[in-house]
Amino acid sequence: MESTPKPDQVAGKRKSRRRAAREFALQGIYQWRIAGGSASFIEEQLRESDEFKYVDAKHFMQILHGVLQHHETLENNIQCYLDRSLSELSPVEASILLLSTFELMHHLEIPYRAIINEGIELARTYGGIDGHKYVNGVLDKLAAQLRSIEIGAKK
Repeated sequence: MESTPKPDQVAGKRKSRRRAAREFALQGIYQWRIAGGSASFIEEQLRESDEFKYVDAKHFMQILHGVLQHHETLENNIQCYLDRSLSELSPVEASILLLSTFELMHHLEIPYRAIINEGIELARTYGGIDGHKYVNGVLDKLAAQLRSIEIGAKK
């Protein structure tokens, strides 16, 4: 009997280690927003997954620990581009915005367009029906503020 391929393995292609890191970090940030807990405890739980072996563990740790450590600054940066409070957003979309904002602010080696695209893909996969459109709009505005030099150099 043939097994059905996982969505991330269609056409024999496994998702990148970075994408896997973002997905695991998203799970951790979501868990923290819903139930609380320390970054170390959440990390330990997520590392127990058999799929964790496919993760860029360093990037995962940087995102998870960084978001939880700097969440107030991240939330302040995000809030001015929202039409309601961050706490009123779906926990998934709020977690994606925190993750992506952290990368925009602290991972300048990653092009802003890649960060936005990854945020949109996470929202398409895990968020609500049109959540990816909302995430896209907010991240576009955030990138214009946080990566103005990079954006200006591309014009």
